[in-house]
Amino acid sequence: MPTADTETKGPGATSDHPSGDDRFELLDKAMRRGRYGQDQLIEVLHVAQEVFGYLSEDLLLYVARALRLPPSRVYGVATFYHLFTFDPPGDHSATVCTGTACFVKGANDVVDALAREHRVAPGSTTEDGRFTLKTARCLGSCGMAPVVVVDGEVRGHLHADAAIDEVAARLATTDDRDSEEAV
Repeated sequence: MPTADTETKGPGATSDHPSGDDRFELLDKAMRRGRYGQDQLIEVLHVAQEVFGYLSEDLLLYVARALRLPPSRVYGVATFYHLFTFDPPGDHSATVCTGTACFVKGANDVVDALAREHRVAPGSTTEDGRFTLKTARCLGSCGMAPVVVVDGEVRGHLHADAAIDEVAARLATTDDRDSEEAV
């Protein structure tokens, strides 16, 4: 006899994926939409990263099997493009543009200040998992240099002190929510 969980995928429903992780359904849907075409690899990797937050080794193998591609090809494509990440992201992130216009206007000072303030190397996440600092070669917003993307929001003309303040405000917002939830 069918249960409510098998009739609909509402709250509390279990995934058809052996892991029980509903996110695989979203990834499978994207691969079905592309008819499991090998030429859809980059699009599938983008969906996987969007859904899971990063590309784990297991996830790359899952995609390789589903698209019938050698794991080395999937890994090669994923590592070629700088937009893919292989480590879990922090709760908050800042991506500093280091393109020519941003570099000339002080992007390296922004990177150094954020790294020093949060004790994290560019391309890494703090030990507590709260903040990830990344760099990008160009974000295409040269007229707003230096540019920093903080939690997905593009912030222009953001020099070192302002970048530190912006990230601190985001981290404080999370701290406020966490203390409210603890009550």
